[in-house]
Amino acid sequence: MSLHLFNSLTRRVEPFVPLDPARPTMYVCGPTVYNFVHIGNARGPVVFGVLAELLRRRYGALAYARNITDVDDKINNAAREQGVPITQITTRFATAYREDMAALGVKAPDLEPEATAHIGQIIEMIQRLIASGHAYAAEGHALFSVGSFADYGKLSRRDTEELIAGARIDVAPYKRDAGDFVLWKPSTDDLPGWDSPWGRGRPGWHIECSAMAAAHLGETIDIHAGGVDLQFPHHENEIAQSECAHGGKPFARFWLHNGMLNFGGAKMAKSVGNIQRVHDLVREYPPEALRLALLSAHYRQPLEWSDALIEQSIRTLDRLYGTLRDLADMPADAAIPAAVEAMLDDDLNTPQVLAEIARIAGEARKAESMEDKQRLKGELLGAGVALGLLQQDPAAWFARGASNDDDGRIQALIDERVAAKKARDFARADAIRDQLAAEGILLEDTPQGVRWKRA
Repeated sequence: MSLHLFNSLTRRVEPFVPLDPARPTMYVCGPTVYNFVHIGNARGPVVFGVLAELLRRRYGALAYARNITDVDDKINNAAREQGVPITQITTRFATAYREDMAALGVKAPDLEPEATAHIGQIIEMIQRLIASGHAYAAEGHALFSVGSFADYGKLSRRDTEELIAGARIDVAPYKRDAGDFVLWKPSTDDLPGWDSPWGRGRPGWHIECSAMAAAHLGETIDIHAGGVDLQFPHHENEIAQSECAHGGKPFARFWLHNGMLNFGGAKMAKSVGNIQRVHDLVREYPPEALRLALLSAHYRQPLEWSDALIEQSIRTLDRLYGTLRDLADMPADAAIPAAVEAMLDDDLNTPQVLAEIARIAGEARKAESMEDKQRLKGELLGAGVALGLLQQDPAAWFARGASNDDDGRIQALIDERVAAKKARDFARADAIRDQLAAEGILLEDTPQGVRWKRA
């Protein structure tokens, strides 16, 4: 089976073939760097990172861009509230974003364009839109004329009036129509600004992605991806301004949208206040368990986030790493099974891959011959590679969060317990087991010796 993806633009699962097989292109909407991101913001980078690796395996190359929005009113407000320069806000939180994504096993994209480095391209695109009658200047602003684009609304499948009502658009006096959106707006002296034909100002949010995608990936890209909450107005506006600026050429051939995370019965959002920040979670829980949790539901479906989901993901990894630990003496090379590739080809069916990983691990635990053990270990490692899981040494997984000194103390107590049992001092052996259990250290007596892990 070839790669098939659900295209939000056509509402169908379609076979994916890039325009240029030697250089598939993908653009994923990145963060606005004014604060730490919440775990819902990480779902797209994790899922579409799996897709990026699949495309690299399939085509041998990929041009993958994920932008940084570093000029925005939210950034301005954060800098004002904290009394610091705007660049201090953007540098701090862009760095934190990269670190937090890396902790989740998200590989850096090939390209990470920043909006402030593309002001020239943004201005040039706006000029082209004005010259072609798709935009106009008014009172220091440049605005896109929604009525000039007959296909406006084709992504979200709603008519213009409904879209305007749903977006709660402010009807400013300088707008010709209520639905027209800002491409450029004036800046006061205390705000970031650049000289332009319409006066000193800064770009609107939507035009930034259009200009950066065109600059690095071309006028028509293969895949544009992001959260379903960006479908309108952000992605709808990107389509309008990009296709009008490029003579009607399609902006993106495939649109992929990941579902939202729900937490406490509502969509996780800063505006609701029900968020859990990645920056905190990766310090409280094993990051690999967070990654597994994000992949546990199909990317297009909502995902109910909870402590129980994280704990279940930890227990799942305990079983899988326990299997690999039992096979430690079996040399094996990771090889992604064909069945796993076929599951990913089916619109990134990660839940099915996780089920297949569990099946392989179960077979490996029952295997008796060395040949079967080696084969199944290679399949288990390979299936993990496909999702960015199971790449640690099992000992590192089970010793997570521990210092070497603490490891040594625990091992010394375990050795003392073994010696006590040999001396038939069962009271002392039980006391050591109880002491370790109280510290969250679980012991497992096996034919190969005593193993331990943190609960």
